[in-house]
Amino acid sequence: MTIEKPKTFQEYIERQDETKKEYLYQMEALLKEVLPDAKEKISWGMPTFYMEKNIIHFAAFKTHIGIYPGAKAIDVFKEDLQEYSTSKGAIRIPYQDPLPKKLIQMIALWCYTNRKKEK
Repeated sequence: MTIEKPKTFQEYIERQDETKKEYLYQMEALLKEVLPDAKEKISWGMPTFYMEKNIIHFAAFKTHIGIYPGAKAIDVFKEDLQEYSTSKGAIRIPYQDPLPKKLIQMIALWCYTNRKKEK
């Protein structure tokens, strides 16, 4: 039996356990606050905000929430991200830590502004 992939943010989030749901709903709300005109879709199996191009993705994992702004954003914000585990295009925030809301919003706005310039 094949499990149908989620088609909406709501479906994706509701499939997670309670701890993950709380973080995911917080992430969705804080991104909507700074990206009010962005559209939502599931891309690469993750909730994604986009406007013509993908702006930022996020996803639930066993021990952390993953945020995917792309490699350029990680490089631009590397000083601010020192306390978090990062890789080329990903930020990992453990569930026991509060979401760094202002930092995530700054990164999302940077991504939005720079994706618009790429047209």
